[in-house]
Amino acid sequence: MPEPIDLELSLRRADAQRYRVELLLTQPESDAPVAPLGGQALFLQFDEAALREAWSAGAAVDYGQALGRMLCAEAPLAAALAAARAAAASSGSSLRLRLTFAADAPELHALRWETLRLPGDTLPLAISEQLLLTRTLVSADWQPVTLRARADLRALLLIAAPDDLATYQLAPIDAPAEAQRLLTALGTIPTTQLSGPGQASLERMISQLRDGYDLLYLLAHGTIVAGEPWLFLDDGQGQTARVAGTELVARLVDLPIRPRLIVLASCVSAGDGTSAALAALGPRLATAGIPAVIAMQGELSLATNQILIPAFLQELQRDGRIDRALAAARQQVAGRLDWWVPLLFTRLRSGRIWYEPGFDDQDFAKWPTIARSVARGRCTPILGPGLLEALIGSTRDLARRLAERHHFPLAPEDRDDLPQVAQYLAVHQDLDYLRDELTRLFRERLVTSGEGPAADRSLDQLLSSAGARRRAATADEPHRILAALPLPLYLTANPDQLLADALREAGKAPQSRICPWNRYGERNEMEQLPLAPLSVQSPLVFQLFGRLDDPESLVLTEDDYFRYLIGVTRNEDLFPREVGSALVNTALLFLGFRLEDWNFRVLFQSVMNLAGAELRRRHTHVAVQLDPQEGAFLDPRAAREYLTTYFGPSSALQYQTNISIYWGSAEDFLRELYPHVARELGLPLPTPPPVGAIDVGETEVRINGIRLERRAP
Repeated sequence: MPEPIDLELSLRRADAQRYRVELLLTQPESDAPVAPLGGQALFLQFDEAALREAWSAGAAVDYGQALGRMLCAEAPLAAALAAARAAAASSGSSLRLRLTFAADAPELHALRWETLRLPGDTLPLAISEQLLLTRTLVSADWQPVTLRARADLRALLLIAAPDDLATYQLAPIDAPAEAQRLLTALGTIPTTQLSGPGQASLERMISQLRDGYDLLYLLAHGTIVAGEPWLFLDDGQGQTARVAGTELVARLVDLPIRPRLIVLASCVSAGDGTSAALAALGPRLATAGIPAVIAMQGELSLATNQILIPAFLQELQRDGRIDRALAAARQQVAGRLDWWVPLLFTRLRSGRIWYEPGFDDQDFAKWPTIARSVARGRCTPILGPGLLEALIGSTRDLARRLAERHHFPLAPEDRDDLPQVAQYLAVHQDLDYLRDELTRLFRERLVTSGEGPAADRSLDQLLSSAGARRRAATADEPHRILAALPLPLYLTANPDQLLADALREAGKAPQSRICPWNRYGERNEMEQLPLAPLSVQSPLVFQLFGRLDDPESLVLTEDDYFRYLIGVTRNEDLFPREVGSALVNTALLFLGFRLEDWNFRVLFQSVMNLAGAELRRRHTHVAVQLDPQEGAFLDPRAAREYLTTYFGPSSALQYQTNISIYWGSAEDFLRELYPHVARELGLPLPTPPPVGAIDVGETEVRINGIRLERRAP
């Protein structure tokens, strides 16, 4: 189905009685949004007394019709809405009507927009899959939303059914039946449930969410008292614990990896239809930075919930579009009096919770070529920071945390740029201070993720220990798959030794070198012993941007990247001959990069400038564009076309290359690649070894008796 046409309807207060309305329409195939109202200044009024009368007289039907008449009171606005609907219908697309209310008009959220019926319509918009109705709340949160591949989705169900609900005059909840209904609807999505006595507590939920979940479903009784939302959860002993909404929001927002979608199956979780609606839990979560929240704007019966939520979860698995899935689910309960109660707050421009990884259509046939290059050792992987995200977070997250701690003063959009934030910190303080701060952030994240006390271990040791645990538990962990490939050379832009650790676990004897990009590196390179001949059993791991245990070799700031580019060109003769040869005579796999980021752009330019680059065009290369991020691009479709043109065979800049872009994560790509290579070589798929004791010493880590070196050979 084509992507929806996006129509944003914004309302902001003009005076005590009126609101100014603006429209902005964006078509999927267009790079430029259109303002259907032009420069016209249109103002709307909403008669709350008339709406209350309509609600008391005919409930949702009369209320929705009255609201529609007020919205379309201005003829130009009514005409623009009709024209947008006609344009969507003629192109075979749906129309996404995104309601955005300015901060100076919070009272508009108390209106029951989900009952809205435009003049002439026989059905409310909220149950239409052709006109998708959503609400948008502006969030001050800078954390970009990283979507996950459909195959990697994980769900957490929390169903709070404490034994003493009757004490609070609340209806009992049949937790086993509710859980079974939801598990059936979720199908093959891996799901963890907290529904037994003592399980549905706030602490258990937060502890579980630290492992990273895409969907959180929370079923509990709720209420609003004096403007404060409250949930009736479990106290860990099977009794009721009243949890304030402010505490729940604070704990969820503090998570390093937040759920992409939260479904609050709790009465009045989106408000009670009064002016206190924005004090409710759903809007608070949305404004705090949760990408999508489904909440309740009134009393939702358990009977309606038992039909609506399973229908929503099943529909969500069709295409990942939250707004369409909710509209389809509302159709299943349209005959019930409370069908309009669930509403959606979202800042996801695409409306999706997951994506399908893969090549563009024209590249789908290249798997055999890529697999054969790997199987015959004519391939060189180049590892990027995406391979570390599961352990220490993304470079953008690190940049934001540094920027917040040290009051980064430049443009807000630059807070995601780690080299630029690092440059500021190195100038504002000094380079050693920058390194110490980055080390502290890495250690904090590793300890938070379960690595235990860190005082007696170096950062390198912590990373190796965390990596060993992850490889032991995950069959398709990227370093583990890479180590199983029959390759003699690996390049990495990461400062860790996880790949060398994985190679040793695979029974190989890796060699290590650091790129001599500066004077310090030049001196060290000249002091190195000659490399042994490279082979599958004795591969070289060449660390392009330095290594943690050698701080002077690290490339961190903008200035470092410029010096790296100059230094690599000047010191090309100091590269191991095997590295220079591989960069022009083998297929290159760029894994774990964002193609628009500094580290990739500098690396790409340094590779393109090597002598003999004209030979590179003979091979098919792959760049894996790291997980798509909501909000990372103003227009994701146009950005994809730009990157494809920039790096592809028709590049106007004539890089003499032929790079196919795989849209997804390194995990997605390697998960697809390995079966193709296995068929070429007759190799089995990797299986997780049994997890035994992991011993960490000063200079080594042992897992299941396998010694992981802590020093380069």
